[in-house]
Amino acid sequence: MAKIRPIEVRLALMNFLEFAVWGAYLISLGNFLARNGLQEQIGWFYTVQGIVSLFMPAVIGIMADRWIQAQRMLSVCHLLAGCFMAAAGIYCLTSSQIEFGPLFTLYTLSVAFFMPTIGLANSVAFNALNKAGLDTIRHFPPIRVFGTVGFICSMLFVNFTQFQTNAWQLVTSAALSFILASYSLSLPACPVKKGDKRSSVADMLGLKAFRLFKQKRMAIFFIFSMFLGVSLQITNSYGNTFITSFENIAAFADTWGAHNANALISISQMSETLCILLIPFCLKRFGIKGVMLMSMFAWVLRFGFFGLGDTGSGLWLLILSCIVYGIAFDFFNVSGGLYVDKETSHDIRSSAQGLFMIMTNGIGATIGTLCAQAVVNHFVFSQTTPEAQHEGWVTSWMIFSGYALVIAVLFMIIFKDNKQPSLQTEKAVADNENSGADGMTSR
Repeated sequence: MAKIRPIEVRLALMNFLEFAVWGAYLISLGNFLARNGLQEQIGWFYTVQGIVSLFMPAVIGIMADRWIQAQRMLSVCHLLAGCFMAAAGIYCLTSSQIEFGPLFTLYTLSVAFFMPTIGLANSVAFNALNKAGLDTIRHFPPIRVFGTVGFICSMLFVNFTQFQTNAWQLVTSAALSFILASYSLSLPACPVKKGDKRSSVADMLGLKAFRLFKQKRMAIFFIFSMFLGVSLQITNSYGNTFITSFENIAAFADTWGAHNANALISISQMSETLCILLIPFCLKRFGIKGVMLMSMFAWVLRFGFFGLGDTGSGLWLLILSCIVYGIAFDFFNVSGGLYVDKETSHDIRSSAQGLFMIMTNGIGATIGTLCAQAVVNHFVFSQTTPEAQHEGWVTSWMIFSGYALVIAVLFMIIFKDNKQPSLQTEKAVADNENSGADGMTSR
């Protein structure tokens, strides 16, 4: 059995809290908004995460690299994010009528400081592992798994307390932020370096990676990554609201699923922790293109099963949708990151990973959430009866499924890559297999 070091336990707790902050509201916020007359604005609350992700991580990252130690920057960001989220929760709990403007402003300020903490938490972990003489490739994945565990635990907490239907989910997130803000100060100090004062703004922001668009294959890859990124936030935005809507239909009003949407959706995150173990085998067997196609067709099934399922006899379809989510999400993000690492030079490798995130979680997710909002508002929230709204949900999910199918077919035809992975990819896969084995042992 692999020896578990104290620093690994401390970093696992950091990751647990980091994603527990997010899990307290990410899946259930749409449900709360719909119950307070803001159903037509749900998309904006998820879109703004993509918008702030276009610049805030870069700005905060520069500050952490040059002036403020990363663990202290992590603490400051969580303190500010917690304050604004707490203010949003208090506003909702004390207002007789919740207005979009004040809530959206406070929420936006909170996520603007939260989104950079995901990268900061990684930096703190990598620094601590290096200081301890540990290999980040082997020892970080088992630590990162506890982030998903934290997300699941937070989801289940707001589900079974029924905070998923009210503003206490925001207060829960704020409380966890305050805990992590304090805890971060106990973590090993990260170095800061002034760097070359002659560095351009483009260098500091990693904009040099955009030159990859001059390569046809990489341009096609990044464009399709953006198209697939459109799918990322749709079920986060509307999945809970959709499942909870079965409460309003007599035939499903008393079903377990209709009252426990967060618990049901948490199967998606559980699937993530398992499906990532399949990636090394699938990369060896099918290559990058094959794995990416698996992800794309999994998105087709993710949305399609939602459209066909219900919380009664069709509950198994919703469960299947949650299971395939692990393939849809992990195969895209992990294999995409490996491909970018394989195809880029050392001097822009980190910037290229940042570009991959901008194209997917930034531009793609922003466009996708706004488009999904238009579709759901038109087919669902414009209807006046629960039955008509359900038909609208079915239509919406099938539209999203059809979109994912079109992208998959186009990617299959247009994208060209070697069927066999390169030596760099094989090495990365081998490292992933080793880290996965270590993770299973240490757990």
